[in-house]
Amino acid sequence: MTPGDASPLDRRSPVPLWAQVLADLRRRMAAGEFDGGFPTDEELRARYSVSRQTVREAARRLQDEGVIVRERGRRSALAGSVLEQPLHTLYSLARTAQDLGLDERSEVLVQQVEPAGAAAEPLRLAADDEVVHVERLRYVGDEPISVHRSWFPAARAGGLVDMDLRTGSLYDAVASCCGLRVTGGWERIQPAIADQELRRLLRLPRGQAVLLVERLALAGDVPVEWRQSAVRGDRYAFLTEWSPG
Repeated sequence: MTPGDASPLDRRSPVPLWAQVLADLRRRMAAGEFDGGFPTDEELRARYSVSRQTVREAARRLQDEGVIVRERGRRSALAGSVLEQPLHTLYSLARTAQDLGLDERSEVLVQQVEPAGAAAEPLRLAADDEVVHVERLRYVGDEPISVHRSWFPAARAGGLVDMDLRTGSLYDAVASCCGLRVTGGWERIQPAIADQELRRLLRLPRGQAVLLVERLALAGDVPVEWRQSAVRGDRYAFLTEWSPG
């Protein structure tokens, strides 16, 4: 049997079909098969040739055990599974979660116009120029995953103040309201131990690592966003690829 194969069910066995499906799903999870997303009920039903009630009972048991997270209208996911983010292109947590069929949302902590202050230098502004400061606590399912703090030049992105930023990509929002499109930039990523405030926001135990991400986003060669993020190191991984030459 190769990884990804479902074990055949013994329909003569006194063991209920749902229990056989449950045992096989545990085997496949242990092999790392579902790290990218758990199958839908319809996919499980087709794979095992059983009724929808049978696969729902097996999935319910996994949910009750805290192994998977199930939400109406969304693809289930392994609880505590790691979101893997490729770095070869412009990315966002919203798109990564949506691609995996996971629910994403944000708690908006700050959304205001203020003096540029420390964001002036990376954005090439004067210290008393105005910026739009947006701070969001990002969730995937019911878990807080990251804190994002962004500063945009108010002269170019003032419309962000009135946008609903509780879901979706910040770049989609700024493109929609202001016609401002990010085309490139750079990031610096480094590990750190979460401080008390990050532990509170991200529900982390003392001593837990986070990934600190600094980003300067450009529109052409003009800086349009300075961002500082903290991402849970136990739930998020960055992936890069290379080739000879």
